Amino acid sequence: MNLEIGFATEDDLPQLADLLAELFTLERDFSPDRSKQLCALRLILDRPDQGRLFVARDGVKVAGMANAQISISTAEGGRVLLLEDVIVNADYRGRGVGRALVEHVLAWAILEDMLRVTLLADCDNHAALAFYGKLDFCRSNMLVLRKSLI
Repeated sequence: MNLEIGFATEDDLPQLADLLAELFTLERDFSPDRSKQLCALRLILDRPDQGRLFVARDGVKVAGMANAQISISTAEGGRVLLLEDVIVNADYRGRGVGRALVEHVLAWAILEDMLRVTLLADCDNHAALAFYGKLDFCRSNMLVLRKSLI
């Protein structure tokens, strides 16, 4: 495996949409919709000041992805990151790709002067919760609430 981690490009979008389809079948709150996922991925690529898509590549194959959404926190007094859509292709799981990808995003966030990284994980996804715990993420006292506008 010759792993390189960097920003996604337009050419990566079909593989990213495939990974999101897999992710959204695992998450109880979401359902895959390729057209929606491709639309959102293009929006992120077009607005790097609002978010960045990271990919772990093995040659031309995308081994994993992470979506880093930038926001401003009044509590922190500056820019913060919401880490979303972290998923590793099934062929690459258990090989350190997820850890390398998340650590790369965290290092980038530090270089970009982000003050906090927040992420969401399904409360019953014990593997994901253990993975993030090993990366020193801890539970928040905040509860996620959602209201659909469509």
